[in-house]
Amino acid sequence: MTVLEDATSAATARNSATVAGWTLVSRATGLLRVVVIGAVLGPTYFGNSFQAGYIVPNIVFTLLAGPVLTMVLVPGVVGAVSAGDLARAQQMLGRVTGWLLAVSSAVVALLMIAAPAVAWTLTFGIPNPAQRAQGLQFTTLLILIVAPQILLYCLIYLGMAAQQARGRFAMAAGAPAVENIILILTVTLAGWYYGTGLDISHVPVDLVVALGLGSTAAVALHAALQLFGAARVGLLTRPSTRWRHDSEAVAVIRRMMRSVGVAAWPAAAMYLLLALASSVPGGVFVIQLSYSVFYALSYISARAVSMAALPGLARAAHHEDRTQFNVAWRQGLSYAVIASLPLLVLLAVFSRPTADILAHGELRHGSLIGPLATCLIVVAVAQLVGGVHDIGRQALFALLDDRVPRRASEVAFGITLLIAAASLLLPANGARLVLLVVAILASELAAGGLVLFRLRQVVPQEQPIEVRTLAGAVAATAAMVPVAAAVWWLDHLVSRNQLGSFVTLTLGASVALGVYAIVFWATTTRRRDKAS
Repeated sequence: MTVLEDATSAATARNSATVAGWTLVSRATGLLRVVVIGAVLGPTYFGNSFQAGYIVPNIVFTLLAGPVLTMVLVPGVVGAVSAGDLARAQQMLGRVTGWLLAVSSAVVALLMIAAPAVAWTLTFGIPNPAQRAQGLQFTTLLILIVAPQILLYCLIYLGMAAQQARGRFAMAAGAPAVENIILILTVTLAGWYYGTGLDISHVPVDLVVALGLGSTAAVALHAALQLFGAARVGLLTRPSTRWRHDSEAVAVIRRMMRSVGVAAWPAAAMYLLLALASSVPGGVFVIQLSYSVFYALSYISARAVSMAALPGLARAAHHEDRTQFNVAWRQGLSYAVIASLPLLVLLAVFSRPTADILAHGELRHGSLIGPLATCLIVVAVAQLVGGVHDIGRQALFALLDDRVPRRASEVAFGITLLIAAASLLLPANGARLVLLVVAILASELAAGGLVLFRLRQVVPQEQPIEVRTLAGAVAATAAMVPVAAAVWWLDHLVSRNQLGSFVTLTLGASVALGVYAIVFWATTTRRRDKAS
């Protein structure tokens, strides 16, 4: 391994660990948020309506820009900072901010006008006409209350982009935990005051208002923290309306507009799956929990690596240093595989007891636990595929290639649409929910394949992943499988409640991960010594 590879490896590993650590906190609280909402609201149509309705602003912002904002904006800001012109980076960031807030304001107005139509798509699956009308009313009210969050999500992602461009990841990755905690407290207090598991016909209007306002307050505090993080790195600027007179800002905005499908199609797919899941009592909980686990695992493994690697990839691309770019890309992909494989094994082996733990409170029904366990197995594979897809997409954005990621997202949505349509042929039960989650895996496989094929054309002379690293990861994975299986057997034998099962699985997973780390280190070290 060359000095350049050593330096790149160390930087990628250090930043990846920072992102993974803080993202673990954020995603764990996000997972807890979904579990608490499900436990308090129960497998009811109101639970479906709230769980789908309160994330509408996030989905709409993702349709508008979402994660693509950081992928497009970070390379532009990195280029300006690398040239030694921090003031220029601030200026460009302020003008992009002004454009994005102007567009988002118009989108907020449109969403509020279209609130009844959006609410209808989330409640049409309720079979009882009276309950369907009540659900439509409550969901419309909720969307009207949370619609302004779109502007707050703009500020959140702009703050994250500013911090990532300066190589700071802790605040950007950890601040979402605050949003999750506030929403957890809101739902818990609402359940204590109004009662749990309420049928939609017994839900008071002030409960909907309280939940909507609590959700908006949580997002507002999250936005404030991200802006504070941007200020700490010297990139907090006032929005400007002079983007038309800034060629670099215009170039970033145009790339963002061209790339809108990269985030919009996955967001549309998620909305489609949630809408279809609403036809099954508790179905939105299963789909949203599957998405939460999918993103939680991928963001503490492969996606954490991709976020950490993007600034280095962008700098190498900006300086047209193809050697450095190749090294950063190979290191990123290698670390992504190393981090994702053990999580795949643990979730697949522990799927049933994990589903039993997550189906808490009002959701402890056998009709949901079995399908949820199957969905978790599918998600275990999807997080590896999705993470590799994401790091490939980040590499293409660093090269200012937005065409292939856009096409990949379009293909992924098409596959999701076909599988979602096929799910309507199944009964409105757990089988439909499992097929909807299969759509997540299938779409990531297709999109990831297209992205990796393009990167092989861009970086043809390099192996996409280090053979030594891959062999070590496979050997370590094989070594941890018996350990995970023994932990599953022990849990099945001795655990009598959710707390006992949680403790057993947590300790067992720690031992299994320790075995993975030791075997991986021993394997790669021995191969490195032989090579030297």
